[in-house]
Amino acid sequence: MKDTEIPKDKNIKLISMHDEMSSSYLSYAMSVIVSRALPDVRDGLKPVHRRILFAMYKGGYDWSKQFRKSARIVGDVIGKYHPHGDQSVYDALVRMVQDFSMSLPLVQGQGNFGSIDGDPAAAMRYTETRLAKVSQYLIDDIEKDTIEYKSNYDETEKEPSVLPAQYPNLLVNGAGGIAVGMATSIPPHNLGEIIDGTLALIENKDIKIKELMKHIPGPDFPTGGVIIGKEIIKAGYNVGRGSFKIRGEISVEAQKNGRERLVITSVPYQVNKSVLNERIAQLVREKKIEGIKDIRDESNREGIRVAIDLRNGVEPETIKRLLYKNTSIESSFGFNTLAIVDGKPKICNLKEFLTNFLTFREDVVIKKTKFDLKKAEDRAHILIGLSVSVENLDKIIKIIRSSKTPDDAKKSLLNTKWKINKSLKLISLVEDKKEKNLYSLSDPQVIAILELRLQKLTALGINEIEVEIKKLADLIKGYKKIINSKKELLNVISEELKTIKEKFAVPRRTKIIDAILNYDIEETIQKESVIITVTLQGYIKRGALSSVKQQKRGGKGKSGITTRDEDSVVQTLSVNTHTSVLFFSTEGLVYKIKAWKIPEGSTTSKGKSLFNILPLKNHQSISSIMPFPDEESDTKNLQIVFATAKGKVRKNSLEDFSSINSAGKIAIKLDPNDKIVGVEICKDDQDVMLSTKNGKCIRFESKKLRIFKGRSSKGIKGIELSPNDEIVSLSITNKEKIKKDTKSDGRFVLSITENGYGKKTLNNEYRVTNRGGKGIIGIVNSPRNGSICSSFPVIEGDDVMISTNKGRVIRVAVKEIRTAGRNTQGVRIIKLSGDEKVVSAIKIDDNLE
Repeated sequence: MKDTEIPKDKNIKLISMHDEMSSSYLSYAMSVIVSRALPDVRDGLKPVHRRILFAMYKGGYDWSKQFRKSARIVGDVIGKYHPHGDQSVYDALVRMVQDFSMSLPLVQGQGNFGSIDGDPAAAMRYTETRLAKVSQYLIDDIEKDTIEYKSNYDETEKEPSVLPAQYPNLLVNGAGGIAVGMATSIPPHNLGEIIDGTLALIENKDIKIKELMKHIPGPDFPTGGVIIGKEIIKAGYNVGRGSFKIRGEISVEAQKNGRERLVITSVPYQVNKSVLNERIAQLVREKKIEGIKDIRDESNREGIRVAIDLRNGVEPETIKRLLYKNTSIESSFGFNTLAIVDGKPKICNLKEFLTNFLTFREDVVIKKTKFDLKKAEDRAHILIGLSVSVENLDKIIKIIRSSKTPDDAKKSLLNTKWKINKSLKLISLVEDKKEKNLYSLSDPQVIAILELRLQKLTALGINEIEVEIKKLADLIKGYKKIINSKKELLNVISEELKTIKEKFAVPRRTKIIDAILNYDIEETIQKESVIITVTLQGYIKRGALSSVKQQKRGGKGKSGITTRDEDSVVQTLSVNTHTSVLFFSTEGLVYKIKAWKIPEGSTTSKGKSLFNILPLKNHQSISSIMPFPDEESDTKNLQIVFATAKGKVRKNSLEDFSSINSAGKIAIKLDPNDKIVGVEICKDDQDVMLSTKNGKCIRFESKKLRIFKGRSSKGIKGIELSPNDEIVSLSITNKEKIKKDTKSDGRFVLSITENGYGKKTLNNEYRVTNRGGKGIIGIVNSPRNGSICSSFPVIEGDDVMISTNKGRVIRVAVKEIRTAGRNTQGVRIIKLSGDEKVVSAIKIDDNLE
């Protein structure tokens, strides 16, 4: 049919397909929004939850009664109020039982109702339920004309459009739902805090959200956890939209074997614990998280406990950060506070939630009070009639006896004016009486008189009538006060809220913290000065530099590391925790890690194995370590110099080593039985100094050492070694700038021997020569001194730290050490015992302290 063609049948009406579909779809959308997916701001319930609670109330499944089969309740709901699938209704019922889903469960359950691991509930024929005790405060007074009823789907039953809730259930239990074109996500809160906020709003209707947040700092999830970002919550409470991070709680436990264990004690809201555990295990298998030895779920009815055992030397903070970054132990909770307000969806801020609830509650209390007032007035009216009848008992009996029918008696009693004296006082308590001595009975009063039992005519019965009227008079006075006074009305609401808080409030379960949301673990590590110690057998540790105190020259020192038999300290390094450290292996490879990743140890511990920190092979060990310059340094103008035990040297651009992956990279190619003994940073205007174990040293200009382009070359000759001699120390020294009136610029070369002796010699006594010579005497290698172990430049204000193969260390001021010429033996710096030897000496950087 064409658009312009008119149908012949007059009963057929042309309808635009576009208009019809638009209208029908909008009707459907509003039906889903209002009647299915979104909660009502007044009682905080969606229709299905409201129908479940009402069906349980009507069925008498109260908290004080026995449990009933869930199938029976589901049957009542779908048969009377909710024409949808039984499984969807049962799922909603199950959720109202789960204490990990609801902040304040509204239904008590008996049987299997699922778990936080995602286990499903048992079938509805097996489980049993009844209303929770707190639910009575959602339903109480529903029979007192407090709310409106509507017809059910087949108009055979009446169901409430809202429950007369006594507390802001929507904020307490939260809500989530997806409608057509919109969705809601309201987090649960702490009952006590919500009530405190509501009471604060009652006291000051102009209260700001900022002040409300003093009572309601943020959501409180039933599963606990930690919310990150107070400002994000504040913004969300103001505009009704936002997203914040929530983390499960992870604590660190020390084990007896010295290892450490991470323990997950809570998970974020709506996170499946079993899936989380599987994800962690998968990351370990894929080597995306390294350092985890074992994962065990030790959770029970008392709470969540997932134990994660760590390998030796693994920093727990590092694993925690990796878990936060790669698993749902840190999740986002996006909230969109959409609710039904006056029949329409609306996004509410925190104050609007509470204001809407209070407005609703005021209306409910007024309606309830009017209902109670009418009931009290009706009862008092009946009692007044009984009192009047008792006062005129003989006359009433005479009228009744003389009447032919009850209707005649009723008409006579209604038409008679009754004298009152004793009853006047009671009448004045509850009614306005115009005629003082006469009283006319009403139709309900006459009916009550005619139905009066003879026992009420006794003295006891008359006294009971008088006592009850006085009680009713007080109630009526109180009801009228509530109706006529806004202050009294709010007092009633406040007392209701205080009662609920006293009975059901629990301590806050979710912590709220301010934290920087990034995964740069280094930013969580405090910047402090540390000493790194490496042993011959590959054990490493870091300790606070402040733990090594300065001592006088010649002392015994103190214990710095506990070494095993046949193990000894080979190198120490002073850096800060944020410094990158380069590790050079005996195979010529280099590795790079941050100092804070090196396990911390006590002053007497032996440390952790390097094999747990670096990807070393069995035949490798670390021969040298070096701090890498900070990222702020200009690495383009810096070079790196290598020295090997066999006298080879090589210079590269430092940029060649700025990027080193976790597997390491080639640093230098070594001859058989050769090893790296030193690696230093230098500039073109500095000199290179090599020292040998026999006391020889050579000094040459750095700029005369060419820059190698590759990293796999062996280097070139640095010094001509005599038989059985080898390089033990590489150092970089500045060129002298001697003033005219002095012979020195205040810098020295400090030499330390294995037997604990040493001296400092003026820097300018070491003349600059060409590379590859035999060198000059740096310190006498005598039987008393033994071989030289280290030589490096110092100034008068420096401190040096000396370590022995027995794990003792001593910290000495350079000014304590005698200045002597090159061809001398020096003085005792540390007192050794037995076969103890000095194995390492370093200058402590004064910039670290």
